[in-house]
Amino acid sequence: MAKKSRTPPPPRPVQAPQRRKGGKTRSTDTRNRWLLIAFAASGLVGLAAVAAVIAVASGRSGGTANAADIPSTMAAAGCTFKTVKAKSREHTSSLDTKIKYNTTPPSNGEHYISPATWGFFETAANPIQVVHNEEHGGVIVWWGDKVPQSTVDKLHDFYSSSPNAMIGTPYPSLGDRIALTAWTSPEGGTGQGRVAVCGSFDEKAFTAFRDAFRGKGPERFPVDSMTPGA
Repeated sequence: MAKKSRTPPPPRPVQAPQRRKGGKTRSTDTRNRWLLIAFAASGLVGLAAVAAVIAVASGRSGGTANAADIPSTMAAAGCTFKTVKAKSREHTSSLDTKIKYNTTPPSNGEHYISPATWGFFETAANPIQVVHNEEHGGVIVWWGDKVPQSTVDKLHDFYSSSPNAMIGTPYPSLGDRIALTAWTSPEGGTGQGRVAVCGSFDEKAFTAFRDAFRGKGPERFPVDSMTPGA
């Protein structure tokens, strides 16, 4: 006798919540336990959402380090630090304009009409152009012509760890020193120039400076929009 073809069983239906005998639904206690679990889960989701918003805001507006702590942090790293009143936000249409700045390297003042490309430079960027990047909230790392290549490599690693709104560039007259600069102000104001000059690279101090002042320029842009090459 030929074997009958086996008909595959029908798909298993989705089961409805089980009921107790007599047509009664699950006990109120069980329902309450599930409600508590649901509320707890929604709370965790809410906390995660808040954390995500904070992270995005930080990425768009700069770091959260306390600017008031920077003088002592830089001093502990053997750096000199000062804050000066910004002189001007005027623009020049010539890259050859001679401008007298109130800090070395420049941290504020008149500057070229277009900013420099964001990035890490092997040859010196034009300072009067870089000042425009500072106006937008950038932090600049400068080093002299006597700084060892091994230190420049460390500066490059520091830059690469968080490159948005950052420029690294030689500044020959610094000699064997390294500097960090930023321009901070309420939006639309003139604000202050910030400059730290150091004899060596200190990752903790450099990170604190970057996180306190990046994204705080008088003509600010979101930090995550100032990407390398832009």
